[in-house]
Amino acid sequence: MKLNLKRPIVFLDLETTGVDPAKDRIVEISLVKVMPDGTQEVKTRRLNPEMHIPEAASAVHGIHDEDVADCPTFREIAKSLWSYISGCDFAGYNSNKFDIPVLVEEFLRAGVDVDMDMDKCRFIDVQNIFHRMEQRTLVAAYKFYCGKDLTQAHSAEADTLATYEVLKAQLDRYDELQNDVEFLSEFSTRSQNVDFAGRIIYDDKGVEVFNFGKHKGRSVAEVFRTEPSYYAWMMNGDFPLHTKKVITAIRLREMNNKQ
Repeated sequence: MKLNLKRPIVFLDLETTGVDPAKDRIVEISLVKVMPDGTQEVKTRRLNPEMHIPEAASAVHGIHDEDVADCPTFREIAKSLWSYISGCDFAGYNSNKFDIPVLVEEFLRAGVDVDMDMDKCRFIDVQNIFHRMEQRTLVAAYKFYCGKDLTQAHSAEADTLATYEVLKAQLDRYDELQNDVEFLSEFSTRSQNVDFAGRIIYDDKGVEVFNFGKHKGRSVAEVFRTEPSYYAWMMNGDFPLHTKKVITAIRLREMNNKQ
């Protein structure tokens, strides 16, 4: 089934040095940019993460330090990459929990303040659709929906193209799925995150609340009013840059409301 798109959507997959968005770096990025008319562009690039690639990570994706020693850093390609994906919606496999948070951290670390917040873009996580419908992995999903073997799993490009095919096959299989990015984004979002790391979430009244620590469940704005040092602690702590961006926006909004 051809996707019903109002604007381009970028399917992405990252291979990284690890699984911590705040600390780890991208070593390979693959993008499939699908246009509203159905045409697609595939771009894959390896990157120098400017840190050692742990052996455990190399065992998964097969990329070692020497493979990326002469590759550009993310900082060097950040502006051109953002120019390429700006104004798009996004999709991936487990992307809401991993690929998107890692990518946003890399942009912020490179000094590119991307406009990629959840109220500006739509994010479709094909894994969440799959788990709600069938409870499987990407390799199994590719075999189940597309009748094919994913022979290069953990190759960023192979994974990205497979994810795109799986989403189209899911639309063909399930009548209850609407071929609409807005619907698919909402259907595949399993949380009400305000930041990509899920440290701040919306409660059932739409209020931003903490999702961790001693203030879990309390309004972020209220905590910052009664305990200003908590904001300073978070800004100085080992939190993702996007989380810091979100809490700063909340704090500035509350300060402006007082004026």
